Amino acid sequence: MKINIVFIASLLIVLTISGCKKYTDITPRGIQVVETAQDYYELVSFPNRAYLIGNFQYLVDDMWLKESNFIGITPNINTVHFSFNENIDRVSMINSSNFYDRAYLYINRWNTIISSVDASKGEQNVKDLAKAEAKAFRAFDHFLLVNVYAKAYNPATAATDGGICIMDKYDLEAQPTKSTVAQVYDFIQKDIDDAIPYLQAQPSDPYHPSLAFAWALKAKIHLFKRELTQAKAACEKSLSYNNQVIDLVKYTTQGGPTATPIIAPNNPEVLSYQYIQGYNETNFGYTWLISPELRALFGTNDARFNTFFNTTNATFLDIGSGAAYYNVAYTRFFYPTVGLKTTEVYLMQAECLARENDLAGAMAIVNKFREKRILSGTIKLPVPATRKETMEIIINERRKEMVLGFNRFFDLKRLNTEAEYAKTLVRTYPLVNKTVPQQTYTLLPSSRLYVIPFPLSILKKNPNLTLNTDEKLPF
Repeated sequence: MKINIVFIASLLIVLTISGCKKYTDITPRGIQVVETAQDYYELVSFPNRAYLIGNFQYLVDDMWLKESNFIGITPNINTVHFSFNENIDRVSMINSSNFYDRAYLYINRWNTIISSVDASKGEQNVKDLAKAEAKAFRAFDHFLLVNVYAKAYNPATAATDGGICIMDKYDLEAQPTKSTVAQVYDFIQKDIDDAIPYLQAQPSDPYHPSLAFAWALKAKIHLFKRELTQAKAACEKSLSYNNQVIDLVKYTTQGGPTATPIIAPNNPEVLSYQYIQGYNETNFGYTWLISPELRALFGTNDARFNTFFNTTNATFLDIGSGAAYYNVAYTRFFYPTVGLKTTEVYLMQAECLARENDLAGAMAIVNKFREKRILSGTIKLPVPATRKETMEIIINERRKEMVLGFNRFFDLKRLNTEAEYAKTLVRTYPLVNKTVPQQTYTLLPSSRLYVIPFPLSILKKNPNLTLNTDEKLPF
């Protein structure tokens, strides 16, 4: 079966930013044809997949705004979320969403492969591999969407909580109905379980999903559902394929990124290469600041902070606020913010053990991890007396290890469904400017703000799609 790339041009809009890929050169006369199993397999590899999170990046305790980007600014989605303002209906403020559009664009890409590869020319094992890889990425994209636009998975309410539209076939004109959170998770779980038997430990390039990635995603799905036995087993399987962790302590003493660059796709911790904005990932750090709270959490002897962050450049931050920004060029070090990596797998494993009250086992993993992150002082922490204290250590390690992406947003949402770990966010602002009154902003664990409204443009096109918040439609 032949598919003309022109036919799926609207699906592959962002293909132009990865023009170096082999599949863009299949037919030099400008008509690019995908007709063999190998062609479909190569279509899975997409080096510049990106997920801009501008609609929800400030609904966390780890991100910060420079005061000139807030004070005197006409209210927008960033200022509304940064001030935890529930008095404004956000629907009209989110007319479109790059995150939403791209996630479904990628899903349509995977659906094209899944639905068409069997009719192509080539070996069955290549078809099976292409289909499995596409299902793994389709699971990942649905996982992102449901964790942004719906409530966190709660075993008590998931069967009735509104979710997202499941897209299981290629159809740019579809007006699908919305599934529940439970149904979406069932779909995600089936996709990853179907994919794993056919995936490879060492794919042909790092932009194909590996077994280490698939098992890590499976672990994350189970963890978010609080299925600890399955999550722990999946962590172990993922680590059996890739358990590498960069020794940042040694790396720093040897000169760090200046002496030894580690760029994408050469970071051994990374299990899948997706981005917030693209290959030049952390250059956005100049304007995306980490909060004084997270800065304090790092302390003074953490290689992650000391190597990669800056607190002294008045061009990018308010001196005296305690905020900081990522300050290493992507050509020197690729610090992943979106895709899964080995360090998250270790921390998921530790969380499973802590939740099962194996506090010593959990801390053994944390301390082994800290040996490669903490430069001096207390490196090995004692085993806490309680599960809650142990979990707090693990959660804080997740905050420090998985900065600047959407992981803290997802973690707050899922942990807020449990009274033992729920957190009320409190933000005092501004900290430097004395010309305006300082205010305290509060975000309760139950806040509707944690569920992002679907983009207005999508709501207008699909009458079957309804909001998962109590906000009102302007039409």
